Amino acid sequence: MVLADVDDVVLVQESGAVRGLIEVFPQDQHPFPRDQVADDWRREVVDPRIACYAVIDDDRIAGFAATRGNELLHFGIDVRLWGHGLATTAHDAVMVRLRSEGHDHAWLNVFTANRRARRFYEKLGWQATGERTLSAFAPHPELLRYGRSSLL
Repeated sequence: MVLADVDDVVLVQESGAVRGLIEVFPQDQHPFPRDQVADDWRREVVDPRIACYAVIDDDRIAGFAATRGNELLHFGIDVRLWGHGLATTAHDAVMVRLRSEGHDHAWLNVFTANRRARRFYEKLGWQATGERTLSAFAPHPELLRYGRSSLL
């Protein structure tokens, strides 16, 4: 991912967040913070500690991922492509990349109430650790940590 990709990535992220996290972030009370998310991505794209990836399908941005060390920091696919296998392909590519960087396990945080994401990660071998934190975004919903001990 490069800085020029950020606006397209934010559009993909917003559509997924609005659709997939409606119970977590009711849009009438907590609308998607587009400007803040875009600013965060711009900082992360240039941060040497964070690897940011654009998922490309049909020559357009169809998803995104970011890692920091062995943490899967961000991950999402365009809602129009949910259920088509692109998410699994992109996820597996990120796991291969982490493995090539010398990591033998990975972790991530997911909103506890995001059942769709939790099913996705569990299907791919991630396991809930029981560790919980709160999101920095209002209304500060709970995040559940997941780990994956095999990156192959």
